[in-house]
Amino acid sequence: MQMNVSTRALHAFVTLAEQRSFTRAAALCHLSQPAFSALIRTLEDDLGARLFDRTTRSVELTAEGRVFVESARRLLRDVDDALADLRDHAARRRGRVAIAVLPSLAAGWLPPLLADFHARYPGIELDVADVLSDDCIARVRSGRADFALASTRTEAPELRTESFCSDGFHVVFRRDHPLARQRGALTLARLAPHPIVQLARSSSVRQYVEAAIYPSQLHTVLELEQLSTVAGMVRAGLGLTVVPSLTLFHFDHPDLATRALHVPELKRQVFLVRRNDRALSSAAQALYEVVMAHRPHPTARKR
Repeated sequence: MQMNVSTRALHAFVTLAEQRSFTRAAALCHLSQPAFSALIRTLEDDLGARLFDRTTRSVELTAEGRVFVESARRLLRDVDDALADLRDHAARRRGRVAIAVLPSLAAGWLPPLLADFHARYPGIELDVADVLSDDCIARVRSGRADFALASTRTEAPELRTESFCSDGFHVVFRRDHPLARQRGALTLARLAPHPIVQLARSSSVRQYVEAAIYPSQLHTVLELEQLSTVAGMVRAGLGLTVVPSLTLFHFDHPDLATRALHVPELKRQVFLVRRNDRALSSAAQALYEVVMAHRPHPTARKR
């Protein structure tokens, strides 16, 4: 048997159990006494049990009423807690947001942004995965991330992709490197004779560079996973490197110099990727708004 017991009826029942007076209970529930009495009768009919013994002088719980009253109180507390929790999430006082971000953005641009966000919404739990582009997209597709910042555009129907920012490339080398004495615009062809420390082939940075110089090749001496390691190898004089401008903070060292590459087709595009078939939670929407309002704007740097 299906029952449709409303929280309004449960509240009326608990109030009458506590007040033991239809007049006082009806007033506390902001109902007329006939409407309140009808609500109690409907509840008893729905439950198939008499809840109160009524006399001209008193209202007392029946045995069934005494069994039910604690359960009714617990149900009302659960409803109040659920509604309070929902209001907190809607007001962005609580919640959780998971994002996946390219390491170059996660290490440099993102930290101060997240610090400000956490100060504004301390009750929102943050989960950040600093992973390569393919993993960024995989996390959104599987639901492990609410949205991602990736360098790969995806055409999957379940995903929505929007442009986020673009990033130019720079050459980084020791100050005593022969390129430091050369004048004029730097191109990939001018780098060909020099040893180069590159990121691994799985990196989108490496893929952008190799696509731009194809079918020519650079003289790669090392392939590494981490930009901080690349910076150490360049400082040691093992070679120069080519990296996006958003990663230049890794190479901020007095022994190193940077110059912009003049290769029009060599631009790294960064995209924001999210699910197309579901709305963001209030917490994720809050972070999404902050991220979109503070997109990085890389500028050419020369040191």
